[in-house]
Order: sequence, then structure tokens, then C-alpha cells
Amino acid sequence: MLPAPPSPRCTVVELRQYTLHPGQRDTLIDVFDREFVETQEAVGARVIGQFRDADRPDRFVWLRGFAGMAERAEALGAFYGGPAWAAHSAVANATMIDFDDVLLLRPAWEGSGVTVQRPRPPATAGGDAAGLVDITIFPLHAPPSPALLQAARNAGAVLRDGGAQDTAWYVTEPSANTFPRLPVREGVQVLVGVALFAGSEDFEAFKQSERWERDAAPGLSPHLAAPAQSLRLRPTARSALRA
Repeated sequence: MLPAPPSPRCTVVELRQYTLHPGQRDTLIDVFDREFVETQEAVGARVIGQFRDADRPDRFVWLRGFAGMAERAEALGAFYGGPAWAAHSAVANATMIDFDDVLLLRPAWEGSGVTVQRPRPPATAGGDAAGLVDITIFPLHAPPSPALLQAARNAGAVLRDGGAQDTAWYVTEPSANTFPRLPVREGVQVLVGVALFAGSEDFEAFKQSERWERDAAPGLSPHLAAPAQSLRLRPTARSALRA
């Protein structure tokens, strides 16, 4: 195992969802996990976790963090202008239909970001890592209120009591995109919840318990502008966010 580098205080996080050409997801993950993890972290980004969508075989999802907006612009400029991207971008880009589904986020409150960051196996590792990550996107009527954040705190407690090993909460980062070469979704207000479970069985057991519907959803639902979108994700072999 390669120890995960010290995790920076990520005050800005991207949630990136890519739609890929059929059958190309493993090709992207192979080049991503081998070539794009340490090379991004060397210039100031943090690859928090990368995942296969368990329900959509042509979707790749990942989380990337930065110390701040200025640091984001600097890190992205260095990476996308650097040798790793120059050498391997053609292979990566050829797998993609769409890479513009990106939410720019910040922790919903101090200390609410992802905490689990496991050591990574060598760059040659393949397959899936242990665990199941649920990322749920809650579209909001308005910027987050104290009542919404309290409901999120309560929902996190429900998840942890139901077996989640880690929970995290993010809201929309209102700053302008400081690296326009990479578009982000603008004009949206969201709450994003992240929950790590030991595996799909543990996640399904939590769902079947109906604790979410009984104890968490009622506090969140008054703030929602549309139904939530839940992503059921399998960590790749080199995802630092895994069980």
C-alpha cells in the first residue's frame, strides 16, 4: 500500500460525473488510476475518491478537492498544462461522451467533509475496492439555511446509526469558476450527502430499515426543489474513499 498523502483542508470540492462511450469505463479507470492520481496531488489537488456507478455501466464519478478557489485555478492549470495530461489525455478523452456534469461545492459546515482516506495500492492495481459509497444530490429552493443544515446534521446521525462508516455534507460553492476551461454547473443550489458503507449488503440493509424515510427525509424535504438523485457507487481499486 502507498500511504495517502496528508489530506489538505479541502474548502472546495468538485463532484464530477462523466458519461462514457459503451464499454469504455475500464479503459478510463485504468489510465486514471495509473496516471492521474499522484500527478494531480503533486500540483495541489486532492483526488478524494473515484467510482464506478453501480447502476449505470457507462458512468464514472469522482471527487476532487482543493484548499481554495485560487489554489484550484493554480492546480488545474499545472495539471492540464503538465506532462501527465499531455501524454495520456487522448486516451482518456476518447472514452468520454460528456464530462460537463460538474458541481462546485464546499463543506456544508466546518468539519463536514469526507474524513476517510485509505492508503492506496500500487498504480497497477485493478478491479473494485471494498465498500459502497452513496452520493445523494438534493436540489434546493434557495441557498442553505440554518434549518437545512440542522436537518443534514440529523440525517448524518441517522446514516451513522444505520451503519455508515463515514458521512460528509457539501453545499454549492458560490464563487465564479476560476478555471473556465473546465465548465461547471452554474445557477444551481444543492446539498450533497456522501455516505460510505462497508458493502452493498450493509447499504441495502439500511435502505430496507426505512430509517431514512422515517427519521431523515422529513427534515430535508421542505427545502427541496426537486426529487433527490442518489448515486450508488463502487470505489475503484485506488480510491482513497473506500471501506
